[in-house]
Amino acid sequence: MLMSNRDRVARVHYMPNGFRLLSAGDHVLCAETGQKIDLEELRYWSVERQEAYASCEISVRAALGQG
Repeated sequence: MLMSNRDRVARVHYMPNGFRLLSAGDHVLCAETGQKIDLEELRYWSVERQEAYASCEISVRAALGQG
């Protein structure tokens, strides 16, 4: 049976210039809001904390400890 990656959270390793899928899926969750982020739309993350963020504003707040 083929397994679909649709509507499945991916496990991701975040690197300075990109990310690598550790397990298949089509989205990740924002570490601050829990919002679903499609992998095609993923632009903001923390390499140090290995967290994804839904927007630039949210990533800055998290970096400043204001999350």
